Amino acid sequence: MDSKQIYLRFLNLIHALDGSANAPTMDLDAKKLLEVIAVRHASEKPLTVTDAMALSAIASPATIHRKLDQLRELGMIDTVFEGKNRRTKYLVPTPMAHDYFKQLGNVMKQALVEA
Repeated sequence: MDSKQIYLRFLNLIHALDGSANAPTMDLDAKKLLEVIAVRHASEKPLTVTDAMALSAIASPATIHRKLDQLRELGMIDTVFEGKNRRTKYLVPTPMAHDYFKQLGNVMKQALVEA
């Protein structure tokens, strides 16, 4: 199986995962925002709410604000304070988001194994 077929198999498995009963319902903007939040958090450079609002490559500030609310309501992100600074909120993925990424990782492994 060539790289294109592996990737298409991966996409097919992701779509099946997204359609399952236990998968959170997120649109592409929310997924992209969640990915950025998780990558920044994993690299120990968490995004602030203000930083997220400036991610114009994803969406407008108003849309990002709605997506942050959606991700919080889904239980995928949380806001936390660091240290004594109570004015700056940092966005962090929740255990539910970590489980979601684990499922995606398992789908990636499956696509590679079946190649």
